[in-house]
Amino acid sequence: METNKNRWLIALSAISIHISIGGAYAYSVYTNPIRDAMGWSVTGITLSFTIMMALAGFSAAFFGRFVEYSGPRKSAIIAALLFGAGQAGSGVAIAIDSLPLFIFMYGIASGLGLGIGYISPVSTLVKWFPDRRGLATGMAVLGFGMGALLTGPAAARLMDVVGISSTFYILGACYLVLMILGASYIAPPPKDWMPEGMRQDIASGKRAVIKDLSQLTAREAVKTRRFWMLWTIMFINTTAGIMMISVASPMSQEVVGLSAAAAATMVGLMGIFNGGGRLLWAAVSDYIGRPTVYIIFFTLQLIAFISMPNITSVLMFQAFIFIIVSCYGGGFSNLPAFIGDMFGVKQLGAIHGYLLTTWSLGGIFGPLLVSRVFESTGSYIPVFYIFTGMIMLAFVVAILLQLDIKRIEKENQQTQKVEAEVAYSSN
Repeated sequence: METNKNRWLIALSAISIHISIGGAYAYSVYTNPIRDAMGWSVTGITLSFTIMMALAGFSAAFFGRFVEYSGPRKSAIIAALLFGAGQAGSGVAIAIDSLPLFIFMYGIASGLGLGIGYISPVSTLVKWFPDRRGLATGMAVLGFGMGALLTGPAAARLMDVVGISSTFYILGACYLVLMILGASYIAPPPKDWMPEGMRQDIASGKRAVIKDLSQLTAREAVKTRRFWMLWTIMFINTTAGIMMISVASPMSQEVVGLSAAAAATMVGLMGIFNGGGRLLWAAVSDYIGRPTVYIIFFTLQLIAFISMPNITSVLMFQAFIFIIVSCYGGGFSNLPAFIGDMFGVKQLGAIHGYLLTTWSLGGIFGPLLVSRVFESTGSYIPVFYIFTGMIMLAFVVAILLQLDIKRIEKENQQTQKVEAEVAYSSN
């Protein structure tokens, strides 16, 4: 633990790690060039991405305790080696025309690096920003969203100039360097550290000390009712967001007659709302509270999914898509801070990893559900009704979670009052 660190440089280190692993979301730019150059099936090429995204969430859960035990620096370095090697190894697979090796390097090696790299800096950021938990984690997760925006055009240009294999070599090396640089600076603060301004505000009475609801280990957290409430609302929010991301273009063309070119533009704008929502909603949560933000998410999405089957306005339909994607990004950026509020920072990384299983499951369930419904009915309209029911369930669970938090806060206040009276009487 080090005190001579600048917490904003810690945040920049986390962003450099997340920008690197966020490049994985630009995978679609490789699909057609690889198919045309290698003659591999689109199914085989897509399988590597599916494995990577599924493995990312589950590896975050599996290695969460390792991240807490080993610390952010060592974990981020391991993530850098895995992710960088996975990307460069994909170039080797292209060079020797081996689809199985490509699936292993891009799917498994990169997936492991992605999962470990995603959670490595988060608990450290929460500890460095006790006054702005939401903003801090929002910046890091925004970096993850920006990774695809930077990698997409860069990869497309590189493939035209140096070829597919060399593109993977170059980007793999860049990811490795950026992640190692980030890992070399990141470090946790001393126990109970807080910025001087926050300390002065507390001493002067301008700011009250807001304690976390509890300080639990990961094993203790998963035994609580509020953990599974949070897991449920994250799963539904993630499923809705990934579903929309996966079919936004064909859905908008089929439902409101958007042109293919306009739909492509909309997909680009979705990336901005996804990334912007991560930062905006996280910053807002520092003022209105994480439980309230999640209730707002489901209120907005409920309005969107109820309205979309009957909308004829192209602009309104796109606006609702942007809202859903914004809530999807905001769910991820608020999650680490919400975990800290409810369970403390003792094993935040491990708990975060467990909750990121919703990322993997939502990534599988959302696209699968919408594709099955469309294949069975020939329309996207039934999808809106299904997700209306799911979002309604999430809305109810979010309210119950907020009530549960208030109940525990009241119990904690009563306990503190009794302890204070006992301490006073003993003196």
